[in-house]
Amino acid sequence: MLTPDRISLNTATIKMQWSLAEAIEGCARHGFGGIGPWRDKLQEMGVEPAARAIRDAGLRVSGLCRGGWYTGEGKLTQVVLDDNLRAVDEATGIGAECLVMVVGGLPPGSRDIDGARSMIEDGLVMTLEYARSAGMPVAIEPLHPMYAGDRACVNTTGQALDICDRLGEGIGVALDVYHIWWDPEIREQIRRAGKERLLGFHICDWLVPTQDILEDRGMMGDGVADIPGLRAEVEAAGFTGLNEVEIFSAGNWWKRDPDDVLRTIVERGRTSC
Repeated sequence: MLTPDRISLNTATIKMQWSLAEAIEGCARHGFGGIGPWRDKLQEMGVEPAARAIRDAGLRVSGLCRGGWYTGEGKLTQVVLDDNLRAVDEATGIGAECLVMVVGGLPPGSRDIDGARSMIEDGLVMTLEYARSAGMPVAIEPLHPMYAGDRACVNTTGQALDICDRLGEGIGVALDVYHIWWDPEIREQIRRAGKERLLGFHICDWLVPTQDILEDRGMMGDGVADIPGLRAEVEAAGFTGLNEVEIFSAGNWWKRDPDDVLRTIVERGRTSC
């Protein structure tokens, strides 16, 4: 059973209904332990007002989404690198427990996935140097292979941890059930990550059938992912962070009353996590 104080709300879950200020108030009202803002919502509110509101509400910040996107301009540009430095500053400003990195897929027009992965690692090196000086842990989020072309060509936890091995301190992984549930090596890789590198854990469910690869995630218990089993694995490996609920759902949860969404999250935490 997952009690509300062990849950964090990723603001993508109610992105169509609430501002960040409303989400902070809603999380406090429903007894959540934390919040995981996206940068667009944070920038709308402002870092300092958001930090103050989060602190006043007694919430933790499980992570800030997102840095990365290193391949978006086809090469590592100063614009991309500077944006990642801003992301570090924003994460630090709100007291986030990590900065989540969606690293980027193939550059436009490219078929060179190895080159893209090399570009991503180079970008992470440069971001990590600054993040270490700020004391902000960087968390690579491996995305399901269906996103390799456009969003992230780091697709398994093993790949992400190989990067962490090469880059050293201050970098780990944020594991999202939606992206890792299928991986036959996931339990071994969770143990490999260990407490020091398990920086985030995101939960939702994989629907069968899935109608849209980006915007049709399921509420916990509505799909086929073994959420309790994966949560038990990360906790056994030493993870003590919040369970961050992140549901992209254009056809369902984004159309519902946000308080009903949060009430359902609380209920499913008790029955399906």
